Amino acid sequence: MLTESSTRSAGAGRAGDAESAAHTGRLPATARGVLASWWACPAVRLGLLATVVVALVSLYFFTDVPGSLAFALKIRSITVLAMLVVATAVGVSTVLFHTITANRILTPSIMGFDAFYALIATAMVFFLGSAGFLTFDALTLWAAQLVVMVAFSVFLFTWMFAGKRRSIHLMLLVGIVLGTFFRSFTEWMQRMLDPLDFQVVTDAMFASLARPDETLLLLTGILVLLGCAAVVPLLHTLDVLSLGEPVAVGLGVNHRRVVMMLFAIIAVMIAASTAMVGPILFFGLIVANLAYSCVGSFRHRWTLPAAVGLGMVCLVGGQLLLERVFGFGGALAMIIEFAGGLFFLSLVLRKGAR
Repeated sequence: MLTESSTRSAGAGRAGDAESAAHTGRLPATARGVLASWWACPAVRLGLLATVVVALVSLYFFTDVPGSLAFALKIRSITVLAMLVVATAVGVSTVLFHTITANRILTPSIMGFDAFYALIATAMVFFLGSAGFLTFDALTLWAAQLVVMVAFSVFLFTWMFAGKRRSIHLMLLVGIVLGTFFRSFTEWMQRMLDPLDFQVVTDAMFASLARPDETLLLLTGILVLLGCAAVVPLLHTLDVLSLGEPVAVGLGVNHRRVVMMLFAIIAVMIAASTAMVGPILFFGLIVANLAYSCVGSFRHRWTLPAAVGLGMVCLVGGQLLLERVFGFGGALAMIIEFAGGLFFLSLVLRKGAR
């Protein structure tokens, strides 16, 4: 009798809930609970993000085709692949950098990657002239910039973190100081250039995703893929590492070895991406912080793919708006930098208020 009474009571409750929902026009409480639990699942949010990315890429491929569809697909697929490589390199490396430093307003560019890239390009034009700089083929230039930037990063990581000092904050401070020195030296050399050489350097400073060299895209994609493959076995270790060094060491994580490995992965991915398309300072900051809010979880198996997906939304969606709505061509990197700067200020003010 008690069971029958409870069943009748529950049925009456559901009927009352449905009647109340019909009067108010809102979903029943049980349906709202199911939707809330469904929306709280990171896999569902990630699936919706993937759907948005596929929709944006389809729009970019199949709308506003002036001539042959096959030719348009060939050209646009290279641009989309370049966006995917850059989104993966920048998004994954920024999330890993946040895990290591336990600070979500920093990006790998604080280590001076962009400043070192500008210094290399400016020094080549300063000593060889614009004619000598332009004689280098894209592959040689990409390989030289990649090797120099990775060598600089490995030297800095080994010097500051593998020795007795072993301080991430000291290494970041040294990276900031060296980045400032590189920028000052670059500006000094740029002031000594004639207008034609300065124009060549200026063109090299802006990131461009439109039709990159296919060989560079393939090599950069391979390096980024290898970096991601090295991160996959460390996903659970990264979750523990995000709890802080004392907790990670107490739980058996070899902190120094894991951090050195992550720094090497970050250096290779950022250096390869920067050498291919140019420096993008605030892009990683935007996609990484949006990824944390998007999936609602700190676990890296959700945040890393979410950062890549949001990077694709920013790049493909931004390119669609610029090309198809406003009729602009290659201003996407500048707009990302402008939006990223405003986003960085909002993060600093919000964190400061707390």
